[in-house]
Amino acid sequence: MIGFVLRRLLGIVPLVALLALTTFALLQLAPGGPFDAERNFPPEVARQLEARFQLDQPFHVQFQAYATGLMDGTLPSLKRPGLTVGELIAESFPVSLTLGAMALAFALLTGVSAGIIGAIRQNSAWDWMTMGVALVGISVPNFVLGPLLILIFALWLGWLPPARWQGLDTMILPAVTLGLAYAAYIARLTRAGMLEVVRADFVRTARAKGLSEAAVVFGHALRGGVLPVVTWLGPATARILTGTVVIEKIFQVPGLGYYFVQSALDRDYSMVLGVVTFYAAILMVMNLLVDVAYTVLDPRVRLQ
Repeated sequence: MIGFVLRRLLGIVPLVALLALTTFALLQLAPGGPFDAERNFPPEVARQLEARFQLDQPFHVQFQAYATGLMDGTLPSLKRPGLTVGELIAESFPVSLTLGAMALAFALLTGVSAGIIGAIRQNSAWDWMTMGVALVGISVPNFVLGPLLILIFALWLGWLPPARWQGLDTMILPAVTLGLAYAAYIARLTRAGMLEVVRADFVRTARAKGLSEAAVVFGHALRGGVLPVVTWLGPATARILTGTVVIEKIFQVPGLGYYFVQSALDRDYSMVLGVVTFYAAILMVMNLLVDVAYTVLDPRVRLQ
């Protein structure tokens, strides 16, 4: 397994480099520049800024400078003077990480529980109810769900604050809003996986031995039933941990997604390149962890 992990980690490097090159090329091909939106900008000042950030250099020179600064942590932000991309990511990512971890914990707890209930009570009222709620969670976009939860729990009931990021009570609504859609997917995947496993021979054997239903479900069936969830959680966890732009915008959460979109609108090449590269690395590492988790949950799987 160690050799497999090392090979995958080494393979991440050229993939991330290729993605960074592609992203940088697309930014260069897009019309306009980082300082085009500035008003009353003297031409000599514009030339000095372009020279400072090497925007007047050929493509390969610019990319080499950006890649070097990105690797050693000195790549400056074009629109936030005095700050590097690494500092901005270090400042905003913990916020997105906290929000994503809370949303993921909520999604796993509610989604796996609903999926188990739907599987062991197949075609019952509990099954129809849990899967119906899951279908609603998948169908309703979070830009609709977020304001709706604010309206109910903040404005009508007054239980929670509508926005900000200043304490545990301010984290509940954005975490629930972000996690509900993921919980819905997890519920349906868990139910599908459990339905396949509960009919397996080893589960029937466990019941024949006289084990309780809880021991059969959680001790035998669940490990195989959650395999579809584990597969889906790789890219989903990377996405949820790096921040969701809509949620962060609705609830005024100063996370990575918020700064990424703002940087894209401002044509801040440095920040966009840094966030895309950072996101790609997390996505690939999460996919690697999924492959490793497979060997723990299913002893039949062997890593080559």
